[in-house]
Amino acid sequence: MSVARAWVDGASRGNPGDAGFGVLFDLDGHREEIVGFLGRTTNNVAEYAALVAALTHAVESGCEELELFSDSQLLVRQLEGAYRVKAAHLVPIFLRVLSLRRRLERFTIHHVPREQNREADALANRAIDQREPAPAWFELEIPV
Repeated sequence: MSVARAWVDGASRGNPGDAGFGVLFDLDGHREEIVGFLGRTTNNVAEYAALVAALTHAVESGCEELELFSDSQLLVRQLEGAYRVKAAHLVPIFLRVLSLRRRLERFTIHHVPREQNREADALANRAIDQREPAPAWFELEIPV
C-alpha cells in the first residue's frame, strides 16, 4: 500500500494580502517540496490551497493513504466536521477537498503545533518571497 505523509501550511502577508502555500510531501522516504504563490488572498484560502495541493499530488502519485499535518486548527476542525465552513468563498474549495479526499482509500488529518510545521511554513513564505508559481498540475480558482 502506498502511504504518503504531508505537512501543509498557507501564509498571507495581510489578510487579505500576498499569499502562498507550502507542502512538504513524503512518499516512501522521498521528500518533495511543493510551493505556490497565490497572489492576493486570505490566510484561510492559502491554508486550503496547501491542502488541495497535497491531496492532488497524493491522488496523482497513486497514493492510497495520506496522513496530513497542519497547524491550522480551523482547517483541521472543519475537515473533522467539528466546525462548519461558514465563509461562502471557502465552500467551493472545501467541496473540492472532499472530492479529492474520496479518491483516497484512507485520509487522516492531525493538528500540530506551529513548531512541528516549520518546514511547510518556510515553504509557504518562500512562495511569497520569491513569487514561485504553483506546479502546472495545481488548479484552484482563488477567491478574492
